[in-house]
Amino acid sequence: MDPKIETKHVNFYYGSVHCLKDVSLQIKEHEITALIGPSGCGKSTFLRTLNRMNDIIPGARIEGEVLLDRQNIYEGSVDVVELRKRVGMVFQQPNPFPKSIFENVAFGPKMLGLSRKLNLDEVVEKSLRAAALWGEVKDTLNKSALALSGGQQQRLCIARVLAVEPEVILMDEPCSALDPASTLKIEELMQDLTKNYTIVIVTHNMLQAARVSEWTGFFLLGEMIEYGKTVDIFSRPKDKRTEDYITGRFG
Repeated sequence: MDPKIETKHVNFYYGSVHCLKDVSLQIKEHEITALIGPSGCGKSTFLRTLNRMNDIIPGARIEGEVLLDRQNIYEGSVDVVELRKRVGMVFQQPNPFPKSIFENVAFGPKMLGLSRKLNLDEVVEKSLRAAALWGEVKDTLNKSALALSGGQQQRLCIARVLAVEPEVILMDEPCSALDPASTLKIEELMQDLTKNYTIVIVTHNMLQAARVSEWTGFFLLGEMIEYGKTVDIFSRPKDKRTEDYITGRFG
């Protein structure tokens, strides 16, 4: 089966700073891929290359190819708005809009002009159910999203992404600001979502990577040192630097 996403010899620069160095990997459809490594190693930068979020950074430049269903997303003909609909992003800090719960989830379909074709009530309910939040908020949809707990806000942000029906969900440290109970809910949700979505997660929590992912990539100083089945990365790494990191010798 073809990978959902494939990167080929990706190099990325912030001005003269070479941040990603010849990164090539394949991301499997309907599975979770975790990216691990110490702070500043390039894993979040790499994640953002997968839906061109780095485009907005002055002086940013990319070389190589990022293929989504075998099409290079950096070709001039690619509609970036459509790309980000297909490849959604959940950020480290929950970032609900200062609107109602309902309006947060309905925001994407409205912005994309989909609300004329869709029943927004159904979209909102479906998205909140998929994000395992419907039962907690179904009677308070008109209340401010900012009144939710941190874990609920992060699941709301996931529902907001799901409302535009993406194919891939990118998650940049989605649990770093959450308590253990909320983290567990997000992890369970991620595993459930792989029935319909492909997920790529950046995490500093190696136990989390081991728990939720099928594939793991280890980044160090802008290079992808090792990539493979998560069970192999954590039990029998091929590179000494990977072993040193996952055993806590540095990082």
